[in-house]
Amino acid sequence: MISKKIAFSIANSPLVKTAIAGEDPNWGRIVMAIGKAGIVFNIENLSIKFGNLMIIQNGKLNINYNESETSDYMKNDNIEIHVDVSTGSKNFTAYTMDLTKKYIEINADYRS
Repeated sequence: MISKKIAFSIANSPLVKTAIAGEDPNWGRIVMAIGKAGIVFNIENLSIKFGNLMIIQNGKLNINYNESETSDYMKNDNIEIHVDVSTGSKNFTAYTMDLTKKYIEINADYRS
């Protein structure tokens, strides 16, 4: 299922997780994770939203994209990323967590 591959590629991306932890609206990391999903789609059909904010529309940066507004959105406790590649009618939701500095320290400072 295409939607599942894309969702897990984004949810499992360390670069996406660190962008979320850093409150960085780095939509390029989302595009990279979609590319790593290994699915075939027409880039001109790609749309990405952070919450209700349209970031990418028809494969291009939305004309109304506002970096400051998107940065403010990234300060929320929960971040929703919506991706549409227009290849079918299936949806998939994946949940993940960010990679904070503290999380990395805890998991790097011990040996099992």
